[in-house]
Amino acid sequence: MSGLPMRNEGNFIVRLGHLVAWMGQQAEDLGVEVYPGTAASEVLFGKDGQVIGLATNDVGINKDGSPKDAFERGMEILAKQTIFAEGCHGHLTKKVIKKFNLREDSPLQTYGIGFKELWEIKESGWSPGHVEHGIGWPMSNGNYGGYFIYHYAGESPLIAFGFVMGLDYENPYQNPYKEFQRLKQHPHFDRLLDGGNRVAYGARALAEGGYQSIPKLTMPGGLLVGCTAGFLNVPKIKGVHNALRSGRIAAESVYKHICGDDNSEKSQEVLSYPVALKNSPVWKELYDVRNIRPSMDALGLGMFGCVLYTGLIWYFLRGKEPWTFKLKGN
Repeated sequence: MSGLPMRNEGNFIVRLGHLVAWMGQQAEDLGVEVYPGTAASEVLFGKDGQVIGLATNDVGINKDGSPKDAFERGMEILAKQTIFAEGCHGHLTKKVIKKFNLREDSPLQTYGIGFKELWEIKESGWSPGHVEHGIGWPMSNGNYGGYFIYHYAGESPLIAFGFVMGLDYENPYQNPYKEFQRLKQHPHFDRLLDGGNRVAYGARALAEGGYQSIPKLTMPGGLLVGCTAGFLNVPKIKGVHNALRSGRIAAESVYKHICGDDNSEKSQEVLSYPVALKNSPVWKELYDVRNIRPSMDALGLGMFGCVLYTGLIWYFLRGKEPWTFKLKGN
């Protein structure tokens, strides 16, 4: 339906793995050092407690802890500003959030889990550019979640088929992965996948708190971007665009900070970053949909209440309602 938050008309369908590979090449062409397959293991702090960089893991270690012939010591990468872009619930981000008390004025984050499978289907069922979003079955009214399907354009009839479910479900015997498998048994999906071949699959956690759960975004020597900060648009199940936008804003803010153009060169925090972000499409987008996910619990009607709120209140007010619902458990 036109105007609803899940509508995708005018958007581009891309394979994120291909996009990231292309962006990595563009970065290297500009002189940026990229370390694929190298994980950061530790945040480095200066004498005043500020973030001064990251350290990577040692590699080439036997199971007993002894070094292999190919052993290499991890690196210390020092920087005037470190941008944390770990995605949802990153282990380094958790440390700096706790150390600098970045959640002092924001509720705790809430989470979901998402599964995505890449299928090569029969050409008769393939419609390049077609997008589907759906909610409800096989989950009960007390569960938040739904499915998505993207038909890629290309030489092969590929689709991305995924399922997302909030992790606040109350039934301890419920299994999100099995719910995804139950979904495939519906005749609509059975016809689509019949005769097809699953070529790739994966899963990841999602930060579902939205606008209400955004923490303080800066600390001495560092700042948060993308899903690390919780910039996922939950109704759309999309966060890549906001990760790109916030990353660009962070880069511009850090550059001005280091060059002293934002009048805060004496501060170890890039204070211009949250100001610029709040004046960007990222903030407006998250603010406009802030009540959709929590309406499920705020109205006490489960997923039915969420649909009712979206169709009646949000459709006409578009986020301009003068109230903000609290998140469940906060």
